Amino acid sequence: MAVLNSVRTGAWRVVELITTPVVPADYLDVIAPLRNPRVLRAKIDAVRPETATSASLLLRPGRGWVPHEPGQYVRVGVDVDGVRLWRSYSITSPPARPDGRITITVNAVPGGVVSTHLVHRARRGMLVHLDPPAGEFRLGTPRPAKALFVTAGSGITPVMGMLRSALHELADVVVVHSAATREAVVFGAELRALAASGRIRLIERHTRADGRIKPADLTELVPDLFERHAWACGPNEMLDDLETHWADAEATDRLRTERFRPVLISGDGGGTVTFAASGAVVETDGSEPLLDSGEAAGVLMPSGCRMGICFSCVLPLRQGAVRDLRDGRLTVAEPGDNIPVQTCISAAAGPCTIDC
Repeated sequence: MAVLNSVRTGAWRVVELITTPVVPADYLDVIAPLRNPRVLRAKIDAVRPETATSASLLLRPGRGWVPHEPGQYVRVGVDVDGVRLWRSYSITSPPARPDGRITITVNAVPGGVVSTHLVHRARRGMLVHLDPPAGEFRLGTPRPAKALFVTAGSGITPVMGMLRSALHELADVVVVHSAATREAVVFGAELRALAASGRIRLIERHTRADGRIKPADLTELVPDLFERHAWACGPNEMLDDLETHWADAEATDRLRTERFRPVLISGDGGGTVTFAASGAVVETDGSEPLLDSGEAAGVLMPSGCRMGICFSCVLPLRQGAVRDLRDGRLTVAEPGDNIPVQTCISAAAGPCTIDC
């Protein structure tokens, strides 16, 4: 056996010499791109339109993928015009699919480079990059006797992951969902079928005709509102109202919320942002995060949750001032400083230089 291993090792070294400067593993990655557990990728096996502006992607993750928990999200890396951009999307499939696939459901956001690319240009066979699943917006155990899900727009995506995974473990489920029109309801047919079969009570609100749902409406629509464990996902304004409503009822321990975007205040001023390593220079008005400004200029920047939670986007501020878009707090660096800032929730507050 020792001789056989020695022969194999020697043969591999010969192959490395022949293929230098590319190593044999590089060729294997081309032939079998999902084999490498240290570089997590997925192949798109199918694309299914959900609405005119959304689609579900069936992904086959490579080696190294770990099962998710219902309600979690995954960061997806997509190469668009030669630049790899990362975005987070809720996993909408149960974790125990026999074929090992997962689905994400993407809503094309106006001006959204990645979401628009995935909804309208993704094709079977395309490769995307993945990070392990993450997120605390989960059902948890034990399962609640009564559950309430309040969602709007694409906020239904993590909840659908929960319903598809654990509805058989939930005895009493109310789903309150808002969308602009009936046709704009993501998973509309599936939700209505669950309601018709008596598995959920569905309250569907079409905001163009009925207006935005308010906490007072919930109290009337769901009389036992605060007896239920609730999960809410949707626009920040809706979540702010719900959190206040539950706090007023001293029931905050029964409400969990998931925000797709951080709560940002208005920026003041703005200025010239210089990305030192790439040489890119961008003029900003102080209203958008440095991460967005850099990506729009083609700068390859690290990112994660894009909400100021995971700290994957931290880069050094070399000089100048930036403003935290959540609370207006200023961070100032003198020439020669090296102060870490979160680019996803910081904007220029005058001329500044980022080490990227």
